[in-house]
Amino acid sequence: MVKKILVSQPKPASEKSPYFDIAQEYEVELMFRPFIKVEGLSSREFRQQKVSIMNHTAVVFTTRHAIDNYFKLCKDMHVTVPEDMKYFCVTEQIALYIQKYVQYRKRKVFFGQTGKIVDLVPSMVKHKTEKYLIPMSDVHDDSVKQMLDAKKLNHTECVMYRTVSNDFTDEEREAFDCDMCIFFSPSGISAFKKTFGDDKNKDVVVATFGPSTTKAAHEAGLNVVIEAPSTKYPSMTGALKAYLEETNK
Repeated sequence: MVKKILVSQPKPASEKSPYFDIAQEYEVELMFRPFIKVEGLSSREFRQQKVSIMNHTAVVFTTRHAIDNYFKLCKDMHVTVPEDMKYFCVTEQIALYIQKYVQYRKRKVFFGQTGKIVDLVPSMVKHKTEKYLIPMSDVHDDSVKQMLDAKKLNHTECVMYRTVSNDFTDEEREAFDCDMCIFFSPSGISAFKKTFGDDKNKDVVVATFGPSTTKAAHEAGLNVVIEAPSTKYPSMTGALKAYLEETNK
């Protein structure tokens, strides 16, 4: 029976999060503690890539981290973002987050429905004359580049932020007593193994979101009991609720 769950994400800002409903309904304790954190590159580090922000007419955002670090670097380098800059985002939620930095105008903000950049490409193709800048993490592959090359789009990928381990303190490590951990990235799996080694392989069950995270968890020898998203459970909270319904009867 699962009694205490570590969610490797920051605590939701809203009390309306489905996680809190699950905690109440199934009488489980939730602990929100990321195993990884994001650090932005300094302007000096970014300049080493020899990428000019001003040479682009559109930006593609896949995460809020990309938005935060794009505008931070612009500020640090005294770059004034043009009013007519276009923004292409993988979800509406990420598109709305741009309002934190610039006035939201539908004529210059475009977004996809699934959270996958492949579903954003058709909108980008409709604006084939744009020069696209793609802010990325230091951990990425060439799939986006290959996808946009295939459509003959003018684009530049660049690293604007990095993922680093958010190390546990000795006190946190000794006090750890969770029955389940929920992971959302291979980096989180790596950080967990760095912290605990193989000590928790048998004691802790694991939920994973995304195929790469699931693959990393299996390779690390962890006991994976939830693999999301799936056709039946597209969200982690939906999959978690179904699991607790079955095991915590």
